[in-house]
Amino acid sequence: MTAPGGTPSGESRRSSRRWLLPAAIAAGAFFVLLSPFWAPLLLRRMAFFRVRHVEVVGARYVQPNEVLDRLKVDTLASVWDATAPLERRVAQHPLVRQVKVDRKLPGTLVVEIVEHVPVALVSTANGFRAYDERGVQLPIDPAAADIDAPILPRADNAMLRLLGAARMTAPDLYRRVSEVRREGDAGSELVFVLDSLPVRTLADITLQRLADLQLVEHDLAQRRLRATELDLRFRDQVIARLQ
Repeated sequence: MTAPGGTPSGESRRSSRRWLLPAAIAAGAFFVLLSPFWAPLLLRRMAFFRVRHVEVVGARYVQPNEVLDRLKVDTLASVWDATAPLERRVAQHPLVRQVKVDRKLPGTLVVEIVEHVPVALVSTANGFRAYDERGVQLPIDPAAADIDAPILPRADNAMLRLLGAARMTAPDLYRRVSEVRREGDAGSELVFVLDSLPVRTLADITLQRLADLQLVEHDLAQRRLRATELDLRFRDQVIARLQ
């Protein structure tokens, strides 16, 4: 309705305002939804968000300078730059198992690392070498790094997998193992040395079976008996040879 003189009536103006509000809300919502796409493009051009610090978290054997070398970030890099290429470059390090790069505004990149860690030290002609649960020799110098791991006479994938599983699921047991070696015909038996106590097992020993040792050792301690060797080679039995 038009008022005399050709001007919109009050009712018409109120109707227009009712349409303007939803339209403005919709436009704002659309603007916000698109912000993940346009905001980084705008913000990465601002000097305020240039990378000034890099924090490396979770690294024990990987040196921070090695991470920086692989990131390849310079003074013109922005924290809003894509992180996937950075993660791919760091992941190529032989000691890196997983990596995630996050931002700490305004100018810090946080590199979180999960490493491949030694589960055993293997005796070789050139001294001890660190191996992980995959059977891969790691580029770690045992003479320079603090490695607390059992000793194997040679790289043995089955032993390494077992030690890796023990480290993850039975850490108390793993910390007690100082040595593992094969004995018997064709290496059909294993000897674990736990706190200087030899434990004989078959080669297909499981962690669950090794856990039986705790009950036996507790029983011996209650009876004030000391074993010189424990034998797990017999099904459903643990034989304790006493002093």
